[in-house]
Amino acid sequence: MTEQTSTGGPARRARSGHRPGRAAGDRAGTTVAVLGATGCVGRAVCAAYARRGDRVLAIARTAPPDPDHPFLALDVADTAPAELARILGDAGVDTVVNAAGGWARTEELHRGHVQLVRRLVAAVGATRTRPRLVHVGSVHEYGPIAEGTSVRETAEVRPDTAYGRMKLAGSRIVLRAAQAGSVDAVVLRAVNVYGPYTTPASFLGTLRDRLRRAGPEGLTVTVAAARRDFVDARDLAEAVVLAGRAPVTGEVINIGRGVAEDVRELVRVLLETAGLRPDAVPLVDAPVSSNGGAWTRADIGRARRLLGWRPRAGVRESIEALWEQG
Repeated sequence: MTEQTSTGGPARRARSGHRPGRAAGDRAGTTVAVLGATGCVGRAVCAAYARRGDRVLAIARTAPPDPDHPFLALDVADTAPAELARILGDAGVDTVVNAAGGWARTEELHRGHVQLVRRLVAAVGATRTRPRLVHVGSVHEYGPIAEGTSVRETAEVRPDTAYGRMKLAGSRIVLRAAQAGSVDAVVLRAVNVYGPYTTPASFLGTLRDRLRRAGPEGLTVTVAAARRDFVDARDLAEAVVLAGRAPVTGEVINIGRGVAEDVRELVRVLLETAGLRPDAVPLVDAPVSSNGGAWTRADIGRARRLLGWRPRAGVRESIEALWEQG
């Protein structure tokens, strides 16, 4: 089926496809709540808002030992919408970023990407401050992407993994609420994320941690013959900030570099960053079996047009941050 967003193809326009937005210089009274604040994306989002002088309320299930921002330990998936609305209203929140959820068992995927989003949307709609909602979705919501092509937001969505299906279900909850006018929201469909604090659950994060623990001795890396689009968490965070202020609602916007990187080349760069020769670890070819698919590349033209956003970090800069901050 074709995703119903407010622009493009057969999709219908949301009731409020454009919103007034804030003037670029208006910094007064900005308070953002970031869900999933301890993850790779959430940490980058908190830092991006803090650099701009915004007030940040970091929210996650478990507080870190020494949080950088005011922190609320809260399991949003188990929190009643009325209670969450009270929390957001009392804090004067005017922007909510949902960067929660990760790779997990199917039942946990539903809880983190569907149940949580359903409660969050209900809470945002009931909050007296009517905050803006930026929902971080995933390129995996599209399903397989034809090799050599760049996927657009108007593409047919056919996710073929549990993760992709749950992410799509969550994004649809947000989009339908925006189209109904009950929330002011936008969905960012991000490609594979790396950079500072890359999750250990990812391929590159796993390899980084294995190299740190045991070094290259006796290590063999199985690498799929895949080319995938990657975006630095810091660039994604800047897109989130821009989306929080952009005069659009009910939109899906791809966030990536628009480049399909050879995964084997990323491994070589990581080995060099770790101070190893590129041939220090044998690379063994394997079929694609992960959520990533054999080919991903996002068309990021809409992000340029609607947000004024472009990626900045190159591969080596992002891999160095992955190695140094993780």
